Amino acid sequence: MSIDDVIYVICLLACIGAGNYVREVRDESQRKMMSTALGVLVVVIVSGLHSLHCIASLALGTASVLLVHPSKCHLVTFGIMFGYLVFFRLFDFYWSIPGHTNMIQMILTLKVSGIAFEKTAAWKRIREKDEQEKNEQRDVNSESPIEITDYDLELQQLSAAEIVHYSLNYIGVLTGPYYRYRTYRDYFEMPFKTHAPSVGATIEKFKCAAFYSALYLATNYVWPLDYALSDEFYNDRSFIYRLLYVWPTFFTFRARIYTGLTLSECVCTMAGFGAYPDDANANAGEGPRKRYQHLKRDADKHTYNFTTIVNTRVMDVERCWTFREGMKHWNVCVQYWLAVNVYKLFPSKKYRTGATLLCSAYWHGFRPGHYFCIMGAPFYVSLEDMWHKLVRKDATGPGRTVIDVLFWIFKWFAFSYLGVAFLLSSFGNIWRFYSSVYHIGYISWAAMIGLGFFLTTQRKAAQRRRQKCAASGDTAVTVEDKKVQ
Repeated sequence: MSIDDVIYVICLLACIGAGNYVREVRDESQRKMMSTALGVLVVVIVSGLHSLHCIASLALGTASVLLVHPSKCHLVTFGIMFGYLVFFRLFDFYWSIPGHTNMIQMILTLKVSGIAFEKTAAWKRIREKDEQEKNEQRDVNSESPIEITDYDLELQQLSAAEIVHYSLNYIGVLTGPYYRYRTYRDYFEMPFKTHAPSVGATIEKFKCAAFYSALYLATNYVWPLDYALSDEFYNDRSFIYRLLYVWPTFFTFRARIYTGLTLSECVCTMAGFGAYPDDANANAGEGPRKRYQHLKRDADKHTYNFTTIVNTRVMDVERCWTFREGMKHWNVCVQYWLAVNVYKLFPSKKYRTGATLLCSAYWHGFRPGHYFCIMGAPFYVSLEDMWHKLVRKDATGPGRTVIDVLFWIFKWFAFSYLGVAFLLSSFGNIWRFYSSVYHIGYISWAAMIGLGFFLTTQRKAAQRRRQKCAASGDTAVTVEDKKVQ
């Protein structure tokens, strides 16, 4: 374990320990100031003078949220925050910046630009509501009136202090999870934190984090990533060994990520942050999807969950059958941000998936490995979807079980094969490894896509022949059609 990892774990453990004390502070203003002060302290500890990057980008982003007209502030803020990542990473190229400062900057980028997107969306609803009310000739049987909430109005009255408090709150400042400004506001205005099972939830998550950490330390000792960079790995090991090495390497990576993300969830749960009644139907990153304000009147009578701050649904990632499902359960809070602010708002439906993945790769960094890994995902997903329709969709019984297991094996090979590019990072290292295994992943996937297109074409042709026969009253099915079926 590197010194950066040690500092990272110590900071997270300190934040977890602070949560119990912060939760007990009754004065909301005092709690808010304390949370921000702890956040600033964490940033300075792990970043030193490089924390000036966080301050500079936060100042620029805050200014754009407050000074640019609400109709455009989301685009301007998005451009400023994501544009600053260019300067930040170019700066890192010449003067090495701690890895955890990069994570802080990444989360800060999502938070500040996210609050701008929320402000613009609320402003559009308010404007549409005003136009609707002015239209005296509106048909009463037409679409229902647009509902404006206090939160929509509050977003239009944001202050610089509130944006700073939200952005530098110690909960999530280091590695997330991403959460909306509404979730932050509810923490100080709603009584849910007092009644949620904070200690019990933290203990359960901490047990999981300890387990993941043990797996990481054990597998990293046996199968270190550095070995995949050595001459011995390429000169003395067989093709099969090199190819199979992606499995334990990516398993080690997953265990490391699971440890960090679960500990960051512990920071939230110990403070009671992100707790909502089950009746609120909370979603990761988004928060409640139902009315929940009235639930505060009898807050002690509800059962609570911390779904809002769940980073990754680990067991769902591990057990789901397909690559597509696995992606949905991975880093779900960030995926929520990407879905709402990039995917749904991108003007071209045809290219929105590619644009979203490109934004994700850009957000992760500028190294070639980020793009090899993330931009390779849709290539495999299209293959998986094709074969799902061909062999899995209509399968039942034991045959379906066998197919599911095969899809699960292929899923993890795809994750591991693409993930090793993320880990090797540089183009030289990636190309050396992929060349040593003869680019078997990409070649086999291309072959499977070609075969899938051929079988799909044959199946469609057989269906057209059957439809033609049925239309002419001929119920005979040709031998060729039976073979296609």
